[in-house]
Amino acid sequence: MATIPAQRYDIKDPRLAADGRRMVEWAAQEMPVLAQIRERFEKEKPLKGQRLSACLHVTTETANLAITLKAGGADIVLCASNPLSTADPAAASLVVDHGISVFAIKGEDSETYYRHISSALDHRPTITMDDGADLVAGLHKDRTELAAGIVGGTEETTTGVIRLQSMAKQKLLRFPIIAVNEAQTKHFFDNRYGTGQSTIDGIIRATNVLLAGKVFVVCGYGWCGRGLAMRARGMGAHVIVTEVDPVRALEAVMDGYRVMPLTDAAREGDIFVTVTGDINVVDEAQLKAMKSGAILANSGHFNDEINLNVLDGMAESVRTIRTSLEEYRLRDGRRLYLLAEGRLVNLAAAEGHPAAVMDMSFANQALSAEYLVKHGSSLERKVYPVPGDIDREIARLKLAAMNIRIDTLSEEQARYLGGWESGTR
Repeated sequence: MATIPAQRYDIKDPRLAADGRRMVEWAAQEMPVLAQIRERFEKEKPLKGQRLSACLHVTTETANLAITLKAGGADIVLCASNPLSTADPAAASLVVDHGISVFAIKGEDSETYYRHISSALDHRPTITMDDGADLVAGLHKDRTELAAGIVGGTEETTTGVIRLQSMAKQKLLRFPIIAVNEAQTKHFFDNRYGTGQSTIDGIIRATNVLLAGKVFVVCGYGWCGRGLAMRARGMGAHVIVTEVDPVRALEAVMDGYRVMPLTDAAREGDIFVTVTGDINVVDEAQLKAMKSGAILANSGHFNDEINLNVLDGMAESVRTIRTSLEEYRLRDGRRLYLLAEGRLVNLAAAEGHPAAVMDMSFANQALSAEYLVKHGSSLERKVYPVPGDIDREIARLKLAAMNIRIDTLSEEQARYLGGWESGTR
């Protein structure tokens, strides 16, 4: 047992640590890339002397990232990036078994959520690690004096990257950020396969409905939407995609899905899931058009993709049917069902992405933090992609862990691809 950080944590119950320890160990079995990085970090200590404040979903997979960062020499404080996404046993294990300061309790209210972010900033970080950009936004709004001591930060998710790019465009960003979300080994796998599977998992846990034969409406056809549509179709659902981007809409058509405006889809849909990163995607017009019994869920980062204020105003009564499932009885007699308070259904009603997927995402986080220590001082105050050599190294390590071998270019082939002289023969 590690020394518990004195007065530097706020978790549900330290006595949950034994359960958390087993859960974290189970996740670790599916995270071989992060294990290889941790082994190197323990020897080289590339993060020695760095104070790292991380605002992430506090899951068993995140626990393995935190352990890796500490192994690399970082002094780390972790807080939750969503009020409903914390696995309390994992948080307890980090505190009790590893001496890592954690500020996260599943179900915390908004005041506690932001107090926990403030506690993470009290750490006076030299590196930030974010999922949704609430930590960085809070620093820029209320704790600007901390910016001068920060070499850089990382951002995990699409919503956060959008916020940070807006800050950079307005010349407000005070230190460089690496957009982990944009790594190929992140969004191709985490967003597509992770979100697809875990969102379906959350919907089924919350409702126990049969997806086969249902009309399943996916709002947004980015990487998360692609994965969700693919998994819903695999469960036998009839999938409709809604989009505002003509290229993505065309892609959805070519992938074999029906595409139409959301108001039209609202009349047909049995299950609606938003994965856009935007506000009020499901709004009053769509809510009025839905048939009684429709199920609403969100897998975007923030709980504002479904207009909950309008839904509340339309309701005559609200009652909890099951865990993470609320029934809204409307004044016209219809009943609509909301999952997980409109928050991330895959984390609030289930356990989030499988560990095998988060292995690559969190490998990107760890190696990007190492990169910032080496190169942060030379970077401008912009949002940067993960360097390509890091992306390729993570893919190489993952393939090696899966015992999969691939071809390599011969010298002749490499020379041919790098030249221009050879043409039609």
